[in-house]
Amino acid sequence: MKKYLAEMVGTFVLTFLGCGAAVSLNCGQDAASVVGTAMAFGLAVVAMAYTIGGISGCHINPAITLGVFLSGRMNAKDCAMYMVFQFIGGIIAAAALYGIVSTAPELAEGTTTGANGCSGGVVNALIVEIVLTALFVLVVLGATAKTNGATNNFAGLAIGLSLILIHLVGINFTGTSVNPARSLGPALFECGDALKNVWVFIVGPFLGGAIASLIWKVIEPAEQK
Repeated sequence: MKKYLAEMVGTFVLTFLGCGAAVSLNCGQDAASVVGTAMAFGLAVVAMAYTIGGISGCHINPAITLGVFLSGRMNAKDCAMYMVFQFIGGIIAAAALYGIVSTAPELAEGTTTGANGCSGGVVNALIVEIVLTALFVLVVLGATAKTNGATNNFAGLAIGLSLILIHLVGINFTGTSVNPARSLGPALFECGDALKNVWVFIVGPFLGGAIASLIWKVIEPAEQK
């Protein structure tokens, strides 16, 4: 149970700090807000990797959990329970942000609480989310693999920095999800188009995670270097 709770806490922190930064910085209004939001998500992952990594592996993302499961590194029960607690953590974080914004709406002027966007259309957004999640989960699988030398010693840093890059690419296309749990919570409270389009930010990341697991199976070293 401790590892499930750790995943809930970690997903809460990622969603609250990442989406909170998006709200605070009015993400999308200028380049600086995009960079700041991207860094917030990446640094939140780094922080959690070194906080709960030894407890649960710090997935804090159902797409990563799916990729890990399909790679044969965890059983079906843990996979399902990780996802349940990740979604719970994301929803609690969104509720907390909603409470903050409700009492001070001027904080969120020009933005939403980390909601999902499809600026180029649903198909475009789906493709972007699939590709970006596949790249992100591939980094996670490679950086944490015991067959890949000593790279797992720096996994938290590599994963966090890669998430910054992923956000820098994706924010203006979709707002960047690559994480179903991080998207569902905010969408439930923002409603509108965010809730209407949330399926894209659940299906896309899950497909991307599955693709990443297939790619890793092809290139994974047979033995530790």
